Amino acid sequence: MSTLTVQNLSVNIEEKPILENFSLEVPSGEVHAIMGPNGSGKSTLSKALAGHPSYEVKSGTAKLDGNNFLGMEPDEISRAGLFLAFQYPIEVPGVTIANFIRAAIQSRMEESKSFKAVDYYKELYQKMDELGMDRKFTSRSLNDGFSGGEKKRCEILQMAMLDPKFCILDETDSGLDIDALRVVSNGVNAMKDENRGFLVITHYQRLLDYIVPDKVHVMWEGKIVRSGDKELAKELESKGYDWIKQEIAA
Repeated sequence: MSTLTVQNLSVNIEEKPILENFSLEVPSGEVHAIMGPNGSGKSTLSKALAGHPSYEVKSGTAKLDGNNFLGMEPDEISRAGLFLAFQYPIEVPGVTIANFIRAAIQSRMEESKSFKAVDYYKELYQKMDELGMDRKFTSRSLNDGFSGGEKKRCEILQMAMLDPKFCILDETDSGLDIDALRVVSNGVNAMKDENRGFLVITHYQRLLDYIVPDKVHVMWEGKIVRSGDKELAKELESKGYDWIKQEIAA
């Protein structure tokens, strides 16, 4: 069971407050979505939780299974079980997908365990088949020259292979056509179970037609200002965010 609990999190970027006393709990087995306009703090939240050095955590805690991971190095946070799928995955020329994922898996292994290449490639190819990826894809450099859809498929492949306790998807639908969106969503849905939680960050409701959330939260100026079920996402899609602004001002 892997519950993410964020309490009173305040984060600055270049001394400018972005998140102020932000709190959220996502129980194991649930999918929560965060929606909000540009500049509301959605991506700041994901990057702060992942340990990005440009984001200064001023106060608060973020716990996975009751253990606070704020202040850890990004690789330590990853080994603790948190996975972040980036909005804009970086290119790593010269490092193949297969070798990148292999190195990530080996870095998490206990010293007493041995790495078995045959088993690794068997699982890798199985996951690639599920995501509709050509097996030759593994010989390409990570994200180098990839289309938007290829980058997102690669992120989901990494997530499937690393088998994290908790997954954060930061605008995974950005730049995807409907076919790519469906493939990526199917990969995410295949990983949903009672022992893993998901936090899905998105601008648009369309992603939530494929990855159905248990709860939807609206983020505004660094805080959650409203929560509801999937119908809240549809309301945001039809009305936009101005009515939220008016409610806050009232």
